[in-house]
Amino acid sequence: MQTHILGKTNRSVSGVGLGTWQLGADWGEVSEADALNVLAAAADSGVTCFDTADVYGDGRSEQVIGTFLKQRGQGHGITVATKMGRRMDQLPENYVLENFRAWTDRSRKNLGVDTLDLVQLHCPPTSVVTADEVYDALDTLVADGAIANYGLSVETCDQALAAIARPNVATVQIILNAFRLKPLDAVLPAALAAKVGIIARVPLASGLLAGKYTSATTFAENDHRNYNRSGSHFDVGETFSGVDYAVGLEAAGRFTTLAKTVGAGVTTAQAAIAWVSQLDGVSTVIPGARSAKQAQANAAAGSLADLGSAFDSGVHEIYDSLLREDIHSRW
Repeated sequence: MQTHILGKTNRSVSGVGLGTWQLGADWGEVSEADALNVLAAAADSGVTCFDTADVYGDGRSEQVIGTFLKQRGQGHGITVATKMGRRMDQLPENYVLENFRAWTDRSRKNLGVDTLDLVQLHCPPTSVVTADEVYDALDTLVADGAIANYGLSVETCDQALAAIARPNVATVQIILNAFRLKPLDAVLPAALAAKVGIIARVPLASGLLAGKYTSATTFAENDHRNYNRSGSHFDVGETFSGVDYAVGLEAAGRFTTLAKTVGAGVTTAQAAIAWVSQLDGVSTVIPGARSAKQAQANAAAGSLADLGSAFDSGVHEIYDSLLREDIHSRW
């Protein structure tokens, strides 16, 4: 497994981490036993970065991770990046120190730790991303010892650039995959220059880039790939990366063909994860997994050899011909 320094945290983390949204809710039901098996499979495969949030299953994801870390004991070597800010309406007046303290206290209890490794504001409004007092409050949490580092999870490249410009922002999390290339233009170069870590989320475009969906595929009623296709519950860019499902299937078919050029035994999903993880400036990429087998397969993508310039050109050709016109200007 390749490793990188996670921005200004100065922590070494695996190039492929684990996203744990699906262990809380919004992807159908996952039992606690299955969730713990996923975490164990990932860690045993070299994954050292878990990404979660206080709203995933109303804290269930954090709690399961806390249980797992306790079972592993001290010296587990895992960095946990959690998120806060969506337990209340995303209004600027709610992003204040009092609420930050309440939210981080709850996450510390859920995770069973005194100090949170990394806390990210969870896709706040742009006015929050640019507010001096927000960063003053976050600095206070660091000084108090409640958190060791902070970052932002954002929806747009403009928000990412605003966050990167802040001197104490350690990381920025953003959607980055073969169907969402805009961060390559300015965000990755700016992050490299500022030594800010990039956490790439939704690397499989909500599963499209695994190449297994068809027009007949159905999703559970409580799966966001069903209920949020129009963006009625949260930013539509979080579901299938904002790509129209039919267009996404066409693009995924072409990506699957491209993935076959990588070599025997490499799945379409592994090629998609590896391509993101090998981008200069990406600290870790956080695919989700609902089974131990899937967690192991995802982690294996972090050990693939460089995919090369021809593969990268193929990714850009698919994007330019099918997706750029509808996607590039939106986020």
